[in-house]
Amino acid sequence: MNVILTPSKLIGEIEAIPSKSMAHRLLICAALSEGTTKVRCNGTSEDIEATISCLKAMGSNILRIGDSYLVPKITVGACDAVSFNCGESGTTLRFMMCIAAGIGLRAKFDGSDRLFERPLEPLIKVLTDHGIVISRDERNRIIQSGKAFLPDYEIEGNISSQYISGLMLMLPLCGGGRVKVTGSFESKPYVTLTMKALQEAGVKASEEDNTYSVYGKYALSNTDVEGDWSNAGFFLVASALGSDVTVKGLDVNSSQGDRETLSVLEKFGCENLVENGVKVRAKELKAQTIDVSDIPDAVPILSVLASVSKGETHIVGAKRLRLKESDRLLTVANMINNLGGDAEIVDDSLVIRGKDFLTGGRVEAEKDHRIVMSAAIASTVSRGEVEIIGAEAVNKSYPKFFEDLVSLGAHIERRQ
Repeated sequence: MNVILTPSKLIGEIEAIPSKSMAHRLLICAALSEGTTKVRCNGTSEDIEATISCLKAMGSNILRIGDSYLVPKITVGACDAVSFNCGESGTTLRFMMCIAAGIGLRAKFDGSDRLFERPLEPLIKVLTDHGIVISRDERNRIIQSGKAFLPDYEIEGNISSQYISGLMLMLPLCGGGRVKVTGSFESKPYVTLTMKALQEAGVKASEEDNTYSVYGKYALSNTDVEGDWSNAGFFLVASALGSDVTVKGLDVNSSQGDRETLSVLEKFGCENLVENGVKVRAKELKAQTIDVSDIPDAVPILSVLASVSKGETHIVGAKRLRLKESDRLLTVANMINNLGGDAEIVDDSLVIRGKDFLTGGRVEAEKDHRIVMSAAIASTVSRGEVEIIGAEAVNKSYPKFFEDLVSLGAHIERRQ
């Protein structure tokens, strides 16, 4: 699907969609708990459905009723054979490899080609060091068997926090243990989310000096998935660019790393208002240097903000962006330049020189949902139309994105 957006400002209120990060974690905790757990989640996405598909493959006959999921406990046990389809969700694949190891399944993992090109070797190594047999088939898919042993795990923290979170989710299935994170630790807030989910599920989880101790059994009670700061960031930046959007349903005390977007907007010169929702009031935008080690998903939309901020913005700590749904350093730079901005890749950083406005143009989504949504918001500061090729990529995290844009006054033409 291709879309064409005519430049227009956005005005109104919008309800934050559920946090994809917390949905993954709470659904897994629910499926590993006794009985049936109700998980209220007022929306879904391809990534969330990928995790649900994997839980169903383990015997949890999950039902969606209204705005909630009813999640029974999984029924599989050691040595059972299970086939998982993880779609394009890196979170799902990495978490499920660990869950399968904790149970002792004979597992096959399928999904998109790009998913299995993303880094897995550090996780494979730590699992194989603890008794898991892992290989790849002729299609580069993962085949895994064995049950994890020994209580202590050690893994570097500079590639993916999902490895750490997956091991933490696994530990209650192995009688408990510890995960020690070595080296530089990026995206730590995502691991804090995992610890929060485990604690809510009745598991004893704590952290000291980057070592996570996890003990106990899963016993999650009915729960709600909190609003998503990551996707709310698109509308907050839209307001920073001159629109007037209030995002409701966000927890200002959330552990989500992308809540830091508010602080970044302040550095650019915005005023943040928290009253009956969260909104941003635009002031003069001035370029900044931003370390995105803990908020890599915010880079595409912050790059749009930088493209019309006075001066030269440096986005650093962005090496891992090359390992996302696309090479995001490249696709973000291409997006900004194709819309009339000025972006340059320097080593593993982005340099963006601000202009008064964007001209509009054509953007190739490259199957990356965050490129689609960022380009759409860029249309609010463009002189001409913005055409997005492959706009269906939003289904990965935010299927209702364009519907919500229209509700705020966007002018959109869809083409198949």
